[in-house]
Amino acid sequence: MKKDILNRTDIELMISAFYNKVKSDNLIGFLFTDIVKINWESHLPIMCNFWENALFFSGNYTGNPMNLHQHLQHIQPLESKHFTRWVSIFVKVVDAYFKGPTANLAKQRAKSIAKLIEAKVLQHQIQH
Repeated sequence: MKKDILNRTDIELMISAFYNKVKSDNLIGFLFTDIVKINWESHLPIMCNFWENALFFSGNYTGNPMNLHQHLQHIQPLESKHFTRWVSIFVKVVDAYFKGPTANLAKQRAKSIAKLIEAKVLQHQIQH
């Protein structure tokens, strides 16, 4: 029986499972492994901080995802299909492990965040 996302441990499970799927995805995996060459050991705790803050208002995330994605856009142009796939993987992972109000909130926030970043990054691309 699935439970809701209740704490940092649940977020760590969600983020670990999510990025394991992302890394091997044939559409977006290369962005993380070949283009950005993410250091997973340092990236995963940052993403856990981000999601802990997004879901539980922990205040332990201070980064700027918009700047990071705009920088990525200069290295490797992103397209709507990349954001769509990111959301699809995120929702599938949440649904595979969790069920409840916070799980629903996580999916809603992922969709909202992706739409916002996509709009800003692609709009920035058109302006330059």
